[in-house]
Amino acid sequence: MAKLNKVLVVGGGIGGMSAAITLARCGAQVDLIDLDPGWRVYGAGITITSATLRAFKALGILDEVLADAYTGDGIQVCDRSGQRLGIVPTPAAEAGVPGCGGIMRPLLHGILSRRTIEARVRVRLGLTVDKLASDAEGVEVLFSDGDEARYDVVIGADGVFSRVRELLFPAAPRPQYTGQSVWRIVAHRPPQIDRRHFFLGGPVKVGLTPVSATQMYLFLLETTPRRPVLHEPQLSQELARLLEGYGGPLANILDQRVPGTSVVLRPLEGFLLPRPWHLGRTLLIGDAAHPTTPQLASGAGMAVEDGLVLGEELQRAQTVEEGLEGFMARRYERCRLVVENSLEIGRREQCRAPIEEQTQLVEQSLRVLAEPI
Repeated sequence: MAKLNKVLVVGGGIGGMSAAITLARCGAQVDLIDLDPGWRVYGAGITITSATLRAFKALGILDEVLADAYTGDGIQVCDRSGQRLGIVPTPAAEAGVPGCGGIMRPLLHGILSRRTIEARVRVRLGLTVDKLASDAEGVEVLFSDGDEARYDVVIGADGVFSRVRELLFPAAPRPQYTGQSVWRIVAHRPPQIDRRHFFLGGPVKVGLTPVSATQMYLFLLETTPRRPVLHEPQLSQELARLLEGYGGPLANILDQRVPGTSVVLRPLEGFLLPRPWHLGRTLLIGDAAHPTTPQLASGAGMAVEDGLVLGEELQRAQTVEEGLEGFMARRYERCRLVVENSLEIGRREQCRAPIEEQTQLVEQSLRVLAEPI
């Protein structure tokens, strides 16, 4: 195993916590920092693929996820009136692991943060890094509060607008707006919504994902120039306008909205950082290296896999450098597939390609992602 006594993880999201838990189990002393002093999580629910559920199992949290989230199989495809057109299969990635699921972001954050603390990871909040200097034996870190420390490895898991990426690769590509924005709300789940649903063929793509026994979330993908900031009640009014003409369970979906929850609107941005994702002994993972749009519901899964594979490769390698190279060899093509296929599905949605062309690439991609890592 590569010598790994002290590790810094920058970013306390899904990828950062997964890496911190994994590396702590490998025997390293792990510090995790996050810029948000409240260590909060934003957004509604997230869809999770079978590959993501397999990663949760490897991380040791699948039972907790299964206890409170939704899991099932298949995506029901409907037209804008709600008429069923067919089912997109969601292959199981492993025996005993469901084909897909959904979970509320705060619930997943709570599971991971508890496991992070239980792994004896030292968590420091309201903090980022101002300087990184690698040498043959480690990385000197200057924190934003003026403290300094030295680590064997630094992991940048600080999201799409990564500070670590900016320090390592100042000329790296920047996230680009794709031409789509996504709307989300949390709603009460009627019994007939027993699996994921897509509503295709209309001016916007709409989906429903169950996230528990009683709740689901709606997403709506809109092709539009980048929108200005909207506030309530503008958000609700505009979402109602976009849903006009959609039937079936969407006809009164806004009336089913869970009280106290917000309408979430954000632009979709993504890119793939050219390889390598490491410089010296500092490595980028998750959205810091391969931010993706949600068409394949794989952003969270790829981030968890990053942490798991990093731990495996560092344990297998004789040196840190060898471990980082092994990580890149296993991760680049898989993450490239997710980013590029997600962006391509988004392009097909924007040009209102035939429904079969949109669902075909989803089905093909999910089949590949279910294969062993």
